[in-house]
Amino acid sequence: MSSTLAAQRPTRREHWGWYLYDFGNSAYAAVVLLAVYSAYFKGAVVGGAEGSRLWGIAVGVAMFVVALTSPILGALADFSGAKKRFLLFFTVLGVTFCAMLFFVQEGAWFIGMLFFILAEIGYRSAQVFYNALLPEIAEPDDMGRVSGNGWAIGSIGGIICLLIVLVPIVLTGSDPLVVRLSLVFTAVFFAVSTVPTFLWVRERAQPQPLPDGESYLSVAIERLGETFKAIRSYKEFVTFIIGFLICKNGILIVLNFAAILGAVLFGMEQQELIIFMILVQVTSVIGAYLFGLMANRFGGMSALNTSVALMILPVIWLYFTDSRLQFYVIGALAGFALTGVQSVSRTVAGMFSPPGKSGEFYGFFALTGRSSSFVGPTVFGLLVASLTNWYETAHRMMPLAAEEAGHRLALFAIVAFLVVGLAVLLLVDEKKGRQAGGGLR
Repeated sequence: MSSTLAAQRPTRREHWGWYLYDFGNSAYAAVVLLAVYSAYFKGAVVGGAEGSRLWGIAVGVAMFVVALTSPILGALADFSGAKKRFLLFFTVLGVTFCAMLFFVQEGAWFIGMLFFILAEIGYRSAQVFYNALLPEIAEPDDMGRVSGNGWAIGSIGGIICLLIVLVPIVLTGSDPLVVRLSLVFTAVFFAVSTVPTFLWVRERAQPQPLPDGESYLSVAIERLGETFKAIRSYKEFVTFIIGFLICKNGILIVLNFAAILGAVLFGMEQQELIIFMILVQVTSVIGAYLFGLMANRFGGMSALNTSVALMILPVIWLYFTDSRLQFYVIGALAGFALTGVQSVSRTVAGMFSPPGKSGEFYGFFALTGRSSSFVGPTVFGLLVASLTNWYETAHRMMPLAAEEAGHRLALFAIVAFLVVGLAVLLLVDEKKGRQAGGGLR
């Protein structure tokens, strides 16, 4: 069973409608995950190593929920031709609870975690259906360029949103009320940016009639069962998924703890963290564009492996430096490489997915990323708390020094995930993967 794809060539307007969704949701990622809310929650709402531990748990819970639901919802969306409807539902969920973060004040760790978890579920789940539209709005040979453009334009959205919220935060000395208002602004920015997506992008998959006695849920589960049975035909996709799952552990730690690392290791204040993240977003634009071109010219796996390898260097460098200036350079390099990993990986998932099953395959693709979010950030947060306690008790360090030492040593968990994941990704044969997915499309 597979959805019928209407033979309509994608238009430039559809490309821009698709790009602008990235423009909006990257603003959410830049403000909530990277620069503002993560540091605010850790420092102002909770404080100390406990803030890192609870932040890791919050990220893990949200991603665990998405990991469980994404494959089934992806298959359901394929069969019912409802990717845009699912995209709209989860976008509204993410935007609503991003705005609700305004009510999180000092000590309100429970609603701080709850509202963030719900916003993350919306944000991450929506990406499954947004990514699944890529094979429908881009020609096979142009998928790498379109995906790279989406990441680049998305990064620009993150830069613009950060620049807008930076001014009032700097002028008020990081006043908590202004920080919380910046989260409301980000929600509005995200919502408005997605409007062209729903107006301009056409979903080409046509809904299929339900067999007698079946429901959409039973059909979705049946489709997943068929995919599992035929998994041997998608050996390269499975190897890619396993390697990406391991790598994504490290990537998600970097994304979710970047601001916390800046604050703990280098004593950076809120406005400095925003400036730092703007730099990261600028290099992300360059990385997304260049790795998109590289994927088109040299192949998706070559571009992906290169970007993962480049990601390892700044993490190791971070362990050895105490220089705030070097931290800016590290962030710039990490932004360049990290965006390549994210952009190219979704291109490869599209290349390896059979026609009519893009939502299902992107559901499995999301399963790896969200499972990684459940494992990586949770492990990192717990590891930091344990190492901090160890430094305090065994080495009799002062709390701040112990917290810094704990965060620094925990960086090697990121390196381990990236190195092992890269070793698995190097085993993937792109040509065979594209043939199994329906030919060299």
